[in-house]
Amino acid sequence: MKISSIFIARLTIPMEPFVIATETCYEAQNIYIKIQTDKGIYGVGECSAFPMLVGETQDSCFYVGQDLAKIIKGKNPLEIENRLKEFDEYIAFNSTIKSAFDMALYDIAAKEKNLPLYKYLGGNKKVIQTDLTIGIDTPQEMAEKAKRFIADGVTIIKIKLGKNGEEDVERVRLIREAVGSNIRLRVDANQGWDFPTAVKTLKAIEQYDIDFCEQPMHHRLDELLPTLRKEVKIPIMADESVFDHYDAERLIKSNSCDYINIKLAKSGGITEAIRIADTAKKYNMPCMLGGMVESRMALTAKVHLARSHSNIRFYDLDTCLLGHLEDPVVGGARYNNYFLEMDDTPGIGADIDPNYLINAESYII
Repeated sequence: MKISSIFIARLTIPMEPFVIATETCYEAQNIYIKIQTDKGIYGVGECSAFPMLVGETQDSCFYVGQDLAKIIKGKNPLEIENRLKEFDEYIAFNSTIKSAFDMALYDIAAKEKNLPLYKYLGGNKKVIQTDLTIGIDTPQEMAEKAKRFIADGVTIIKIKLGKNGEEDVERVRLIREAVGSNIRLRVDANQGWDFPTAVKTLKAIEQYDIDFCEQPMHHRLDELLPTLRKEVKIPIMADESVFDHYDAERLIKSNSCDYINIKLAKSGGITEAIRIADTAKKYNMPCMLGGMVESRMALTAKVHLARSHSNIRFYDLDTCLLGHLEDPVVGGARYNNYFLEMDDTPGIGADIDPNYLINAESYII
């Protein structure tokens, strides 16, 4: 089997403004990849550019993607690790756009075996319940949104923090009062606090029964994480500090975190995501699977990944519920009261409606 052509398109999805500590999203600036083979099997992939977290934009993904396409055209798509090695030999970093190609190659490999991706990866069906994230707003507005969430059936809420420590405490306090004691809460500072603010804020919100805090400080302050963990009771989840399994092992061995958040845009795709989960499992450290602002297509690939690995135990799979105003996906995973379901279709089982891409800037290699 050989790769005969690669289609690359900008996949821009309008959104309601979504605010985190480092950025405000007004649209999902994603990239769609379709790899066609000479056997008639094709694979699709998607990535979501989040420049403040990963350092890539939709522009960089679009143009670097064309270079990556030229590298693998005419080669065997089933030799996934070889294709990814060629990408890394050509250009360092750029994990976001590499993840879209990785996803498309796995789609082809699973289709070639006539298996849904999770079975191709050796997984089984399991219950996957996502949280739902509240972006940064006034404490009062966030509490009102939390009330709407639980009225809609949400039982796990992730709270974005990291702008101001004192206001963050008020955000958590009002949300806990609004939702009661039976709703699980977790927080994410997105690198927004310095060390003193992280200590003070996390100590102040311990009383509100918080599952964990994601990335309290900038990754350049990783050396302070072991001290932070000694100072506070809330478990720490590393996110922006972990891009690959080397990062994971470094943080685990230095006692810097309790959990790890895996994202395809950081890891470069499913291949390295599995390595991170394997590394963490070796040290009995559970992982969460998260994302940027991908559509349901990439979400579906992540559900396959979640089903395939026993050490992925937390699910932050709400990326297309964070304000997407349009759903361009055909097939794929579905939300059933915040539980993820999907059919056993070969491959990923999802694609982008071609009509959605008619006016999108695109390129064929």
